[in-house]
Amino acid sequence: MDNRHSMDKKEIVRHIDHTLLKPYAVWEDIQTLCQEAVEYQTASVCIPPCYVERVHDKFKNLNICTVVGFPLGYSVTAAKLAEVEKALKDGANEIDMVVNISDVKNRQFGKVEAEIRTLKEACGSHVLKVIIETCFLTEEEKIAMCRAVTKAGADYIKTSTGFGTGGATLADVKLFREHIGPSVKIKAAGGVKSREDLEMFLKAGCDRIGTSSAVGLLKGEEAGDY
Repeated sequence: MDNRHSMDKKEIVRHIDHTLLKPYAVWEDIQTLCQEAVEYQTASVCIPPCYVERVHDKFKNLNICTVVGFPLGYSVTAAKLAEVEKALKDGANEIDMVVNISDVKNRQFGKVEAEIRTLKEACGSHVLKVIIETCFLTEEEKIAMCRAVTKAGADYIKTSTGFGTGGATLADVKLFREHIGPSVKIKAAGGVKSREDLEMFLKAGCDRIGTSSAVGLLKGEEAGDY
């Protein structure tokens, strides 16, 4: 392995949610994503809800993640709950939900916590990741969301949708580590584009990274042109 890098490629890939959430993603693109995920053994594929059933039918052993209330977060809890139930029925194993950012800005932290708890109860043993969209929040609001995610029993706190004004930062990951409970893991997403970024976030304590770039980077490295 190139001595510029300290983490093994397989170690990196097993933390990657191989992601394609563009609104114009076509089936051929989704299939390519899934084939790469199988080949490189990523943690999951993260795909639009409309493709979950089709992917589940074609790729039997693939860990499927999808999104709920995405990307703006302000749909009502009943709508998000219906999305969760449909996604699980279609074959998703993991759900990445967006909090109601309007509620956060209105300091209705208990309401946000209640919504997360409702969706986690619907998920049961399936993984629930909670996107708080850090680029729109103050430090105080980020800390409040760490507490809400922890108290509601979610599995992960996630930085970003990738559709906001900014993505994952090292400062936010460090803030999460200070304020989440021991049972909550961290997912970084949004703007993770380089091998150095991947290693930086993993070393900072992230358990998952959501990116569309990782497999391409590692493919290039494998071919000797990275």
